[in-house]
This record gives sequence, C-alpha cells and structure tokens, in this order.
Amino acid sequence: MDEPGTSADLQSALANYKPSAATLDLVKHTPILLLVGVSGAGKDTIKQQLLATGDYRHIVSHTTRAPRENSGVMEQDGVEYNFVSKDRAIEMLRNGEFVEANRYSGNIYGTSVAEIRAAHDEGKIAVTDLEVQGVAEYKQISSTVIAVFVLPPSYEEWQRRLRSRYGEKGADPADIEKRMRTAIAELQEALDKPYYHFVVNENIDEAVKAVNSIAHHHDEFTTIDQSFRVWAERLLEDLQKGL
Repeated sequence: MDEPGTSADLQSALANYKPSAATLDLVKHTPILLLVGVSGAGKDTIKQQLLATGDYRHIVSHTTRAPRENSGVMEQDGVEYNFVSKDRAIEMLRNGEFVEANRYSGNIYGTSVAEIRAAHDEGKIAVTDLEVQGVAEYKQISSTVIAVFVLPPSYEEWQRRLRSRYGEKGADPADIEKRMRTAIAELQEALDKPYYHFVVNENIDEAVKAVNSIAHHHDEFTTIDQSFRVWAERLLEDLQKGL
C-alpha cells in the first residue's frame, strides 16, 4: 500500500479535484492575468514591473518542489513560491484549497483560493506566471481570465538568454534540449487556442506597456495580436529546426 505523500496519492488527489462553487464564483469576479512564456522570454521581469505599478497583486503559487538557487540567491518561501510538502499538497487538494493544480516534472504546482481572495479583496488584478495546462484550467472556470504568452524577439536571442543563465559553469546541453522541447509543446498548445495574446519582449518597457494594456482591455484583439501570433509561429518553426 502506498504511504501518504507518494506519487499515487498525489495523482489520485489531482484526478479527483474540482474547485468548489464558491471558488468558481470568486475567479469569475476577480480580474486575473496569467503570463506564459518559454524560459528566458522575460515573463518574470514583466511581472515584477507590473507589480511595481500598484495595480496588481502577485499570486504566489504553491509547489512541492524544493527551493532552488537562482543567480546565486536561494528562493524564499512565500516570495517565489509557497513551498509545501507532498502531504500538505494532498491535504489542500482534499480540502478544496486550490483554484487549479497540476503535476509538472514530478511535483505539484497550484494556485490557492486564498491568493485569489486577497487580490479580490484589495481590488487589484491578480497576476502570476504558470504553464499552459494551468491556463487551460483557469479558462474552464472563467472565460474572462486573461492569458498572455511572452515571446523572445528571435530564436537566436532566446538561445543567448537561455545559455547566459548557466553562468560560469557553462550550458547544459541536455537541459537546453529539455527546455526546447517544453517550449515547442507550449507554443503548439498556445497557438492552438484562440484566447492567447502574444507579446514580443524585444524592449522590456514596451513589453510591459503592451501587457498592461491587454490586462485593462483584454477583449480588444488587434492587428498587433495577429502579427505577434505569426511571430510565435515563426519561433516554433525555428525551435523545431533547432532540435
């Protein structure tokens, strides 16, 4: 028999999970901006600049993975993520404490109801970055949730940004290939959905302005959206050729 906290327990809790009616109503009445993007596209920088405006509240996701070191700085509980044990994640799922939750690379990532409630009560736009699976779950709850896919300006620039993350130890070819395959899968999924806005992060200030405009006028799909969708299709082709 599986012990508490095992993969079987997590899988069972996820498979049977459904947010409550109250949670569904909360999501529908809270403006939510979801940022998606390939590694190194700049979605975290965009998120931080949006938060600095005072109009947004960061949704700090929960995860069962351990804290990591980023650029020499260790992640902090309650800042990058709310780090919880697998037992606690299972308990939260069983208690209906998540809006959405997914398994990714063997760990659980999810948005708590408490995080969305805080944004709602403060009258702010809730913002976070997550995977395409999480966006799909949000969209099943409410069509008003805003999804923005952040793109690097080119395949070559993306490769440069990605490799620079490894610092002096040098790039890890296996890790880069894994990230490329993930990027391909996410781009294919996003391009297959009509609800994504695409923003190219060539100039960070302009990218932030574009995302902020979308957050406040998300129902206005423009010709710029369409041109950036073509950009995404081109990046996908380059990624597929690069493998």
